[in-house]
Amino acid sequence: MQPAPQGGTALSRQPALPAAPAYGSGSVADVLTSAAAAMGDARFTNSLRLPAAQRIVVVLVDGLGKAQLKQKAGHAPFLRGVMAADSGGEHPRTLHAAFPSTTATSLASLGTGVVPGLHGMLGYDVLDPGQDKVVNLLGNWDAGVDPLRWQPFPTVFEQLDGHLPTATISLPKFERSPMTLAALRGSTFLGATSPQARVELAAETLAAHPAMLVYLYWSELDKAGHGHGADSAQWEHQLEELDAGMKRLAATVPADTLILLTADHGMVDVPRSARIDYSQYPELVDGVRHTAGEPRMVHLYLEPEAGPDVRDALVAAWLDRFGTRAWVLTREESVEAGWFGDVRPEAAGRIGDVLIVARETIAFYDLRRVRPQAIEVVGQHGSITKAEREVPLLRIPATQRATGGRPVKGKRRR
Repeated sequence: MQPAPQGGTALSRQPALPAAPAYGSGSVADVLTSAAAAMGDARFTNSLRLPAAQRIVVVLVDGLGKAQLKQKAGHAPFLRGVMAADSGGEHPRTLHAAFPSTTATSLASLGTGVVPGLHGMLGYDVLDPGQDKVVNLLGNWDAGVDPLRWQPFPTVFEQLDGHLPTATISLPKFERSPMTLAALRGSTFLGATSPQARVELAAETLAAHPAMLVYLYWSELDKAGHGHGADSAQWEHQLEELDAGMKRLAATVPADTLILLTADHGMVDVPRSARIDYSQYPELVDGVRHTAGEPRMVHLYLEPEAGPDVRDALVAAWLDRFGTRAWVLTREESVEAGWFGDVRPEAAGRIGDVLIVARETIAFYDLRRVRPQAIEVVGQHGSITKAEREVPLLRIPATQRATGGRPVKGKRRR
C-alpha cells in the first residue's frame, strides 16, 4: 500500500466532492435571520426572501429530510397540500443543513445565523484541543467546556432583545442545557413535554403579542428514525403526528402569523451489515490519538508528533478499504471545500486531521470508545449526501384567527 502523495492529491483518487452548503442564501443558518428581517429589523438580511409578517413561528423538526418527506407524503396529507399550494413566491423550498448534518451543528447555525466554522459546534462530539479530550456538544456536555466561550457569537435572539419579543418552545429538560445556552440563548424559554402541548403553547404565546418571533422544536421524529429507521411504521406514525400538529397550529395561530417549517438534517437507514467497527482494522487507526464525530462523518485526530507522512498513510489506508463508499479528506481539504464556511482559528483544531464522510449507505464506529449499543442505531446522519443535507422550508398559512390569548410567563435565557 502506497501512501497518498502530499499536497491534497488524495482527492484525485475519489469522485468530486459535493458543493458546500448554501450558507448565506439557502441554509438553516439563514432562517431566523431572514425571519427577523421579514419582521422589519433592518439589521438582518432577508436572504430567503420571506414575506413580511407581524408574527412568525419557526418550527424545527429534528430529522425531517426533504427526501423522506416527499417519499412519505401519503402520511402527511396536510403538509402535502401545503407543498402543492406553496408554488408561488420567491422563497426557496429546499434548504441545506449545516455541515456536519447533525443537530448540534445545524441548531447552532440556526440560532446564531453564522456558519459552523465560526460558531464551532462541529459535530455530535469533537476534540477540545485545550483539554486534549473529546467532548459532547449535545446532551452530555463536558463540565470543562464553557458554552459561552465555546460558541461566543451572539444569537439572533440576543440581538433582538429589546427590539422584538422572542420565545423558545421546547422540552422542559432543555431549558438550562448547555446546548441551549450555546446556540439559542436570549429568548423566553417555555417548556412543554408533549408535541400537542407545544403547539398549544405556541398559539397562545403568539396570540398574546402583536408582534413576536417564536422558535418551536419538534424532537419526536428524529427519535423514531434513530431507533427504527426512516422507513419504519414508527417513523410514519410520528410523521402523521407532526402533520396533525401543523394542521392544528395553522388553525389556532393569529391570522397574520407566518409558519415556517424546516429541519436540521435528513436521515439514511443503514443496515446492520453496513455498520462497521473500523477500530478492528489497525491501519485505519494507526497514528490516531482521538476519534469523534458521527458514524457518517468521522473526525480522526492524529498524535501531536505525527507528520504529513502519517496523515497521508492514514488517508491511503481508508481509501484502499472504503474509498468507494466514503470521501476521505484532510482538514485542509474540507476547509478549502467550504463545507464548514469560514473557520476561525480557535475552531480549526476541533476539525479532525482526517475526515471520513460517508457517501454510500454505511456507518463507521470506534467500538473502543463508544458504547456497544450505539451500533444498533438504524437511522443515521452527519454526511453531506442529498438525503442528509436537503431539508424542507415550508411556508404554512394560518387558516383561522386564534381567539383569546393570555400573557405567557417564562424565563429569559441569557
